[in-house]
Amino acid sequence: MAHTLLVAGTASHVGKSTVAAGLCRYLADRGVSVAPFKAQNMSNNARATPGGEVGVSQYVQARAAGVAPSTDHNPVLLKPRGDGESQLILDGDAVGHFEARGYYDEHWEDALETARAAHDRLAQSHDVIVAEGAGSIAEINLHDRDLANIETARFADADILLVADIERGGVFASLVGTLELVPDDIRKQVAGAVITKFRGDQSLLDPGIDAFEDRTGVPVLGVLPHDDPGLPEEDSVALPPVGERSVVGDNDAVPDAESVTVAVPRLPRISNFTDLQPLAHEPGVRVAYIPPDAALDDADAVVLPGSKNTVDDLRALTDAGFGDRLRAFDGPVVGLCGGYQMLGEAITNASIEGTGDADRVEGLGLLPVTTEFSESKTVEHVQRDIDGVGPLSGASGTVEGYEIHMGDSKLTGAAARPFDGDGAATDTVLGTYLHDLFINDTARDAFVRNTFESAGTVLPATTGRADGDPYERAAGLITDHVDLGPLGLSDQ
Repeated sequence: MAHTLLVAGTASHVGKSTVAAGLCRYLADRGVSVAPFKAQNMSNNARATPGGEVGVSQYVQARAAGVAPSTDHNPVLLKPRGDGESQLILDGDAVGHFEARGYYDEHWEDALETARAAHDRLAQSHDVIVAEGAGSIAEINLHDRDLANIETARFADADILLVADIERGGVFASLVGTLELVPDDIRKQVAGAVITKFRGDQSLLDPGIDAFEDRTGVPVLGVLPHDDPGLPEEDSVALPPVGERSVVGDNDAVPDAESVTVAVPRLPRISNFTDLQPLAHEPGVRVAYIPPDAALDDADAVVLPGSKNTVDDLRALTDAGFGDRLRAFDGPVVGLCGGYQMLGEAITNASIEGTGDADRVEGLGLLPVTTEFSESKTVEHVQRDIDGVGPLSGASGTVEGYEIHMGDSKLTGAAARPFDGDGAATDTVLGTYLHDLFINDTARDAFVRNTFESAGTVLPATTGRADGDPYERAAGLITDHVDLGPLGLSDQ
């Protein structure tokens, strides 16, 4: 059976996903057969595999490990849809929508068996499994049903690497408190700890490390500097709250006066917002997440992202007057998946989303398109030939990405042109179901160029940031800063 290492955290957003991806690439670079694993993930940032949906982090970690992404890497996925309810996906297939109590009462045993079986399959075909925990491993109210942490540690007999984030303060209290609160058998499996997001002189931290090790007997195996390798974010913790504004991509060398701003409404149920990350990496492009009631005065382009609940998010935009401001906006507008559906004239069979009994909900009206919801769900990786139109004019060739959506959209008039088979466009507005559109150079370059031209701003001479391969950068954090000996990986 494979050696399983569980990368567990003292809290959410402490850097578990980056550490796990770095370990996957580190081992893969040394010829080790390695696979990622997360027994249960809760995220609306999903990716399509041949078997169905998985969380984005496990998709990324599989790429880092050099293996084809599979539902075995994330056998249980919960996709929040608001009002305390989530869609449950087992082995890539949607089972239904449940509140937390209903999930634990009715499907917990199924989820546990699904996760255990997936891990067993991976263990039979790989030497090492890098498992990622969820949130904090010390949630004592959940220890009897903590699938991603406690149960994984037990059924995989995993060594545990505890990850703590120093940026939020109280790192040693978090580590000590976590070790005090985990069950005794799990405490014995903790092989070491890693401190992430450190800035400054490490010699000032060393006395605390020594005191922690003396108190607990757990070695601190590394201190990782504050460095973002550029991997996609797993969940909306990285985004501002719905009513606040946040800008990404403003840390380049391009003066603000020579840059452009792509406004993205911060939908209450936003999903797959990693679609915007490639734009934020372009020199001179700022991606601004804005409240639904915000003005568009400083926007040069607008992108409507995906949504886990398109109808409710559409209503939120309408109630905030966003549609009126968007119709008055004269720059490029792109809608991705749910955002595409919102840009149309209407959504029919809207009650299928379970958000009321209305059969028809009016859209924002920027594209002559009507979307009809159905019970069936499209989940697939796709390649498309495009001939750029509207905001993507000038783009051509083959693009690839993935689709995860319910419903089909059809043109209702001659005012728009087809795009990529499922999408539609006018001179200034484009909608598509294709996630990861902007990862494709031809699409991203065309959109950025057209945005600069529309804003009357000169495109920077350089394109793309010289950040390097994000997988190798994540691996570099491991090789440069972590002692892998106590984890049994130094000789791999």
